[in-house]
Amino acid sequence: MTEALLQTYREAMLPALEATLQRYVERHIRPAALARMVAYHMGWEGRGAGPRARGKRVRPWLTLLTAQAAGGVWEPALPAAAAVEFIHNFSLLHDDIQDQSPLRRGRPTVWHLWGVAQAINAGDALFALAFRALADLAPNPACSEPPTALLATACLRLTQGQHLDLAYEGRTDLDEDAYWPMVEGKTAALLETAALLGAYTGGLGPKQAAAYGQFGRALGLAFQVWDDYLGVWGDPTRTGKSTASDLVARKNSLPVLYGLRQRGSAFARRWAQGAIREDEAPRLAALLADAGARDYTTAQAQAWTQRAHAALDAAPAADPQAHAALRALAERLLKRDA
Repeated sequence: MTEALLQTYREAMLPALEATLQRYVERHIRPAALARMVAYHMGWEGRGAGPRARGKRVRPWLTLLTAQAAGGVWEPALPAAAAVEFIHNFSLLHDDIQDQSPLRRGRPTVWHLWGVAQAINAGDALFALAFRALADLAPNPACSEPPTALLATACLRLTQGQHLDLAYEGRTDLDEDAYWPMVEGKTAALLETAALLGAYTGGLGPKQAAAYGQFGRALGLAFQVWDDYLGVWGDPTRTGKSTASDLVARKNSLPVLYGLRQRGSAFARRWAQGAIREDEAPRLAALLADAGARDYTTAQAQAWTQRAHAALDAAPAADPQAHAALRALAERLLKRDA
């Protein structure tokens, strides 16, 4: 029943969101060549354009569902939802450059097609467009902090998390205590802010909205942990990304950090030897599973999902059905295969 309810909301909300996103790009991004790059990255144009190329739109959907749950109406939250999605895509565009990723969602990345300089510029355009969209959000007298300040803080946290992610590559002296601050910024910050913006748009004040923010934070941590899982054991035909890339880049993902903690394991011994070849990745993934990392990562994703449920239980609900749909969204994200 809840899955059907979630689908009902999706069918109502996401077409309106997509139209809002396209409207902002069409109105505000010039010249046409820059707009085409943005439209390509957003999944609207070019070879392979379509729902898969657009991604799941999880963050703006979270904003709209939270606005509905908190206040009973989701349409006024569309500018906030658009802003969140523009920031997410700005971060992806720059992330592709930093990681030198040739593919995003199974398609060539913007930098791979147009070069690094123009890709950076397209990312900057998305960043600016997010704040232009947020300027159209109706004010909430109960909210003491402007929405622009909330989003700016999320952007700072996101950038700090990305800095740690890049700084950690190749290091062998890290443990799990280093992992959580990285993903708090890299992933959880924007999901937390997406939920907070929805709650504020729904009319809640800071104390009432806090539970929705905690829901978004826990959901973000569960999302990133599961993303780490898919990065090692996912199906590349579903994820659009090679399962070798994170291991070859020697990213200190949660499975890797857990595997390194098992100091006598075959995985830890091989990792300590240095560079990983792409053809070694399947064997490394198997060694990680043998060390218990696969089960541990799954358990951590489930634990953070349960924390998200607990936070949601404490959140006020003007619309119990939308509240239930948020719970279903958390479960769907944990079970996703891409």
